[in-house]
Amino acid sequence: MRKIDWYILKKFIVTFIFCMLLFSIIAVAVDSSEKTDDFVKANLSTSQIITKYYLGFVPFIWSLLFPLFVFIAVIFFTSRMATRSEIIAILASGTSYNRFLRPYIVGGLLLAATLWMGNRYWIPKANIIRSDFQSTYIDKNDPTKNRFAGNCDRCYYRRTDSNTYVGIRDFDTSSKSARGFFLERIKDNKVVYNLRSETITWDTARKSWKLYNAEERLIDSMGERLTFHDTMSINLSLKPGELRKDDYLKDKLTTPELVQYIRQEEFRGNEGLRALKVERYRRTATPAAVLLLTIIGATIASRRSRGGSGMHLALGIAIAAFFIVSDRFSTVFATKGNFPPIIAAWLPNIAFSGVAYWLYRRTPK
Repeated sequence: MRKIDWYILKKFIVTFIFCMLLFSIIAVAVDSSEKTDDFVKANLSTSQIITKYYLGFVPFIWSLLFPLFVFIAVIFFTSRMATRSEIIAILASGTSYNRFLRPYIVGGLLLAATLWMGNRYWIPKANIIRSDFQSTYIDKNDPTKNRFAGNCDRCYYRRTDSNTYVGIRDFDTSSKSARGFFLERIKDNKVVYNLRSETITWDTARKSWKLYNAEERLIDSMGERLTFHDTMSINLSLKPGELRKDDYLKDKLTTPELVQYIRQEEFRGNEGLRALKVERYRRTATPAAVLLLTIIGATIASRRSRGGSGMHLALGIAIAAFFIVSDRFSTVFATKGNFPPIIAAWLPNIAFSGVAYWLYRRTPK
């Protein structure tokens, strides 16, 4: 790294931080204006709103728009360098174009690694703050967030393994008990075991479930046998903490926790994990997009244009918009269709790698 490399890298980092802080202030201002009524109804002080919501909201916005911040920062300071003929002077000194891109690649790798670590560990911790506030003070007043089937918002139907199904009704998270319970085991598309009880509670000491007034049916070649139990203890691969309907679950889990959760649900034979898998792969694909957009921004803005920075920014924003739209489309196809989640997460990067190569080949060197 020479002095000119440090000069470019410093401009890169400083401009990126400026863009991130500027857009964060705008995002907070817009969000606070939309949620003013919710804040008033929650009866929270300004300090409580900051600590209970915006300490989680700001990192969420950073993670969401991080590649865009990098892209705009690269275009902005590189375009200014091109306007002042600094890039022409660098290339005229005998520096190759590939050598000129080195500080961009170093800066892109540095920021990509930061986002990768943030997506895996830091951002999920901040999302816990944001999502808890959202579910406690905002979603409870939103009728679209409280729709449920069968007029029961505390009913759960889970698959605990490949042939066992469990149903729990009116589960109380504070007492860790439910008003109704059933368990069925299936073999060759036939019910071979059925267990029902009026009440089920979690035994904290034994780490198992306890049933009251249970009816146990065993069906085999000998017929059906019915047994009644006043109390009965059973072990299920289902813990009270898993009995939750959390729309923000995938955002709150760190990557190791998310991988473990997906593996556990797959072992149970549960479906509907596509959104979780897309989130898992996107946490790696998005940092890769940071490096990709850095190269695209540098190749676009290093060419001197009559339109100056405005033309470069307009072209860059158009490319960023196409990138975001393609990312959203691939996500919808993966979560609602049969598109493989790993391809959905990486498809925008693969497509825009071709764009980056085409722009690099056309850039005057």
